[in-house]
Amino acid sequence: MEIVLLERVEKLGKIGDVVKVKPGYARNFLLPRGKALRANKQNLAKFEAERSAIEARNADAKKSAELLSESIGDLNVDIVRAASEMGQLYGSVTSRDISEAISKAGYEVEKRLVVMDAAIKTLGLFTIKLALHPEVSKKIVVNVARSLEEAKMQLDSGKAVITNLNEESQEETSQLTANIEVENNNDELRDDKDDTENVQ
Repeated sequence: MEIVLLERVEKLGKIGDVVKVKPGYARNFLLPRGKALRANKQNLAKFEAERSAIEARNADAKKSAELLSESIGDLNVDIVRAASEMGQLYGSVTSRDISEAISKAGYEVEKRLVVMDAAIKTLGLFTIKLALHPEVSKKIVVNVARSLEEAKMQLDSGKAVITNLNEESQEETSQLTANIEVENNNDELRDDKDDTENVQ
């Protein structure tokens, strides 16, 4: 299907380009979102008549997106979630969660602007892209941790605080070893006592 683009679309083209796309992509994404029109004679004439207004609107939207990107700066947002000892989340972090966290930080970013291949399902630091405008994108850091204290530790170290399992395991192992030694000593004392009784 041939369409005329009403805004820049990544890997397709810029405003006014007439391109061929799969019918499903046009019907399900480009046309309903107002990113393109079917490239028939009537629509092409309509586009040419409104071209300057469309380009002006796009320029305004781009400028607003650039200002937002600038004000966001090097943003990192903390999201607190319950997780297993191995760092697996009980649930997941979605574009909606990230959008809400950004809003709490003082910037209005709709969830549809948060670009994610899949939901986040583990603890850690994740670089997420915000598509603020077809020509303006911004990257932020999403810090998923069990608590705000752990989030700070993760940000400082640059890696996920999975668990203090190693320390706990060492303590448990030491305790277990101590218990086994005590039991062995008790067994030896009992054996000695039994030997003494048998001799008598």
